[in-house]
Amino acid sequence: MKKTLILLFILISYKTYSQTKTIHVYVALCDNEFQGIVPVPKKLGNGKDPYNNLYWGAAYGVKSFLKYKSKNWKLVAKLSTQNSNILERVLFKHISKDAYLLADAYDGEKIKNCTQDFLLASNQQKKETINFQSKTLSFGGTANLISYIGHDGLMEFNVNLNYQNTSPKKNDVIILACYSKHFFSDHIKKAGANPILWTTNLMAPEAYTLTAAVKGWLSNAPASTIHEKVAKAYHKYQKCGLKGARNLFSVKF
Repeated sequence: MKKTLILLFILISYKTYSQTKTIHVYVALCDNEFQGIVPVPKKLGNGKDPYNNLYWGAAYGVKSFLKYKSKNWKLVAKLSTQNSNILERVLFKHISKDAYLLADAYDGEKIKNCTQDFLLASNQQKKETINFQSKTLSFGGTANLISYIGHDGLMEFNVNLNYQNTSPKKNDVIILACYSKHFFSDHIKKAGANPILWTTNLMAPEAYTLTAAVKGWLSNAPASTIHEKVAKAYHKYQKCGLKGARNLFSVKF
């Protein structure tokens, strides 16, 4: 009986620790024309051109940074989608962990749609599955971690969403946008999500911050460790001072 219990515990533990982790990143492409931002160079601020966009194809954009500068992620597929607001969809696989990251580049003009899709996914709605090789991967509202990256459109428009899911389970979320804690807080509470990282001031929503946070999250690091990893990464690239970087990010309500 004792041996049976030990074997059962081992099997349960293996299943727990070997479970595939999925991350869904919603990127609203930078757009000089349709977003209330300080204009960036035209090539970087064309929200209909993912290839050159500041938040996607530029050096520190999500796709480029994960593909060329991150040591932990490998681009494994370019995928199609029926969502006409998404201009490009890519799937990354972690090189050493059983984890996948799906990134969607939304037309910059459709920033409101991107924001709404992210918030509904935070409420475990907008569920998606993707078949890749022999795996069925869960994204949207069934992803383990959901992130928004881009301009904080809630500074300019309101969204009226029906948060239907009241499950005690909370989706972990990361919101990399200016003043995201202030502007997203009410929605995240209504969505029943768990913010593991958001911001208290103006910021550059670039991918080195995302990868630092995800690295800590995949390792089940405590909030304080994730906060410090992110602050160090942000200071490394922005040269803003470690104290300033620490004050910029928050890991709780």
